[in-house]
This record gives sequence, C-alpha cells and structure tokens, in this order.
Amino acid sequence: MKSSTSKRRVNDGFNREIGWELRPGGMLVQKRDVGDASSGHMVKIKVSHGSYHHDITVPAQSTFGDLKMVLSHETGLEPKEQRLLFRGKEKEDEECLEMAGVKDTSKVILLEDPASKEKKLEEMQRNQFVLKACEAVAKVRAEVERLSEKIIALEATVRSGGKIMDKEFVVLTELLMMQLLKLDSIEADGEAKVQRRIEVRRVQSFVDMLDKLKAQNSNPFSNSKDVASVNTKWETFESGLGSLHAPTPLQSSTKITQDWEVFD
Repeated sequence: MKSSTSKRRVNDGFNREIGWELRPGGMLVQKRDVGDASSGHMVKIKVSHGSYHHDITVPAQSTFGDLKMVLSHETGLEPKEQRLLFRGKEKEDEECLEMAGVKDTSKVILLEDPASKEKKLEEMQRNQFVLKACEAVAKVRAEVERLSEKIIALEATVRSGGKIMDKEFVVLTELLMMQLLKLDSIEADGEAKVQRRIEVRRVQSFVDMLDKLKAQNSNPFSNSKDVASVNTKWETFESGLGSLHAPTPLQSSTKITQDWEVFD
C-alpha cells in the first residue's frame, strides 16, 4: 500500500504548520521533511546513473519522490524525468524508502525517462538547426553591411551634385538581389526566422534607396531641394545690357511737336 499525504494542517502552538501523511497500514503520522535529521535515522544510498555514481544521504522516512528531488540537484534531471529502480522494480514517488526495504549502502538505479530523453534530443537538434540558420543569416548581413558602405558613398556624391555612371547603380542592385536570393534559400525557424525577416527588409530598403539615387543622378533637379528658383525682379546696370531688370528707356533728343513750320 502506498502512503498518501493529507491536506489537513494544524498549528502546533509554535506558529508552525504540521502536515500529516497516511502511511501503509492506515497509520496517520506527521509528514517528515527531507533532510531533517530529527525525522528519524538517516540512510546512505548508492545511486547509479549510467557511468556516474552518487552517494545520497536522506532520512529513512523519505519517499522515492523525495529522493528524486535530491537527485535533481545532483544530476540536473527534473523529478518527472527520472525513473528509480530498486531490486529490479521501478518505484512510485509515493513509496517510502524504509517500507520498500532501502537501508544503508542499498543500491538504487536512476534511469532517464525515454520520452524525456527523446524530447531533449529533438530540442538539441532544433537548437543546432536554428544556430546554423543564424550563422547563415549573419554571413549575409556582413556582406550587406559591406555593400551599404558603397551605397552611402554614392548617396553623398549624388547629394553633392556629382555625376555617377548608371552602371554603378545597376551593379550594386544586382549584388543586393543576390543577397536576397541567399536569404530566401535559408531554412529558418524561431529566432533565425526573425533575423532573416529583418535582413530581407533591410536589403529591400537599400534597393529602393538605389532606385531613388539613380533617378536623381539622371535628373538632378527632379527631387533636389537646391533647385534655383526663377526671380522676376530686375537689376539695373548702367548700360542696361545683361541686366535682369528692364532698363529705363532713354530719352530721345528729338522733340516731337505739333507746331507746323511753313517753308517756301
């Protein structure tokens, strides 16, 4: 018969709560805490875990579930991932060590739960897959970073009014498109998928930027803010020639009169 823990708790007069457990045979006893030396005599157990061996000392009143809690700190395996065998039989968490016949120098075998082990293996493989994809994205990012330096240099030249051959824009655009193809060929999941999406958007933004710079390079006045405005004011020079102001009309020395003079 397996022992079971009662949910009833009473106060012992020292502001402490006392838990009770039902032991095999129907006896209700105070629940013992693992590692509490006052809970009874201690037993030293030899636990075999693959090629590893652990010497564990626990109260004899402990359960196999309690032993799993102690072993979790030693092995890194969660209690639910452990299977404990004693005398060739797997033991349930509620079974008491003492009632099962565990004594000093008794040997207990620890096995990792097959389902848990398989799950860990799958998770490890998935992590390796994600890591490999992240490394592939990082290589593309480094190449795009190198190309971005050339794009920034082109932008500075175009904004300063310099003239650039269209071939340079075409070559950079083709190189960026090659990086997009590389990103598309990367099988990614999880964090790697997020990183790939970010890099795709970054490359596309550079392609758009090159298109705008190419258009501005072909027609520097199309999107330039420094385009000269037409001035309708006129400026006067002494000669009146080459001026943007309408020259003041010169007064003629000939005087027009309506008086008529009679000649013979």
